[in-house]
Amino acid sequence: MALSTGLGATAAGYFIQGWFKFGGVEMIKIKTAQTLGEEKAWENKTVIYLAAAAGAEFVADLFLCPLEAVRIRSVSDPEFADGLADGFVKMAKTEGLLGFYAGLVPILFKQIPYTMAKFAVQGNAADAMYGALGKSPKEVSSSTNVAISLGSGVIAGVASAIISPPADTLLSKVNKVGAGGDGPMMSRLINISKELGFWKLCTVGLLPRCVMIGTLTAGQFGIFDTVMSALGASKFHFHNPNA
Repeated sequence: MALSTGLGATAAGYFIQGWFKFGGVEMIKIKTAQTLGEEKAWENKTVIYLAAAAGAEFVADLFLCPLEAVRIRSVSDPEFADGLADGFVKMAKTEGLLGFYAGLVPILFKQIPYTMAKFAVQGNAADAMYGALGKSPKEVSSSTNVAISLGSGVIAGVASAIISPPADTLLSKVNKVGAGGDGPMMSRLINISKELGFWKLCTVGLLPRCVMIGTLTAGQFGIFDTVMSALGASKFHFHNPNA
């Protein structure tokens, strides 16, 4: 029951988050490159990747947080709700609006560095792969572009998995009733951190996370590029005008 209840919130939350995240990163990259010009955009591409990812993730998390709160509560308490809609109603009645955003701080601490690493590493890894081939994305086949997306996605996923465990662990704990005591959010987070210890926060489940997130991230970038290609669009790539 808890598993099926949490599944609805998970699917809805991460679909909405992915929509804002991937679309937002593309939009910010394009607008920034147009503002700076091709050469300056190429010289500052890593900074643009990082800023675009941070901005897009922040907006996406505002939509993700309520769904994530319902998911965690539903999984930790199987009797809490009979579905996503029921979970929203019950949480709104018992905890109000602030209850949906109890986990916003750890979500931001988890997702923003995670997404910054994911897009910056994937973008630079993909650029390096195209550079090794001596060709631009437009000069290779669609299957090669997808293969590069998958390969660079694996690298990005592993990098992201290494960065995100502390905040991910805190997020999974703070939405549980009574976790960290009854004080303000920051004091609860500090109490949970003390209970677990720094080493455990950073390393718990790290190897399976690397495998799982590496695979998922590769799939995300592969699907994103495939869908864009099917729609007749192309992913924005920085270009070195002096190459």
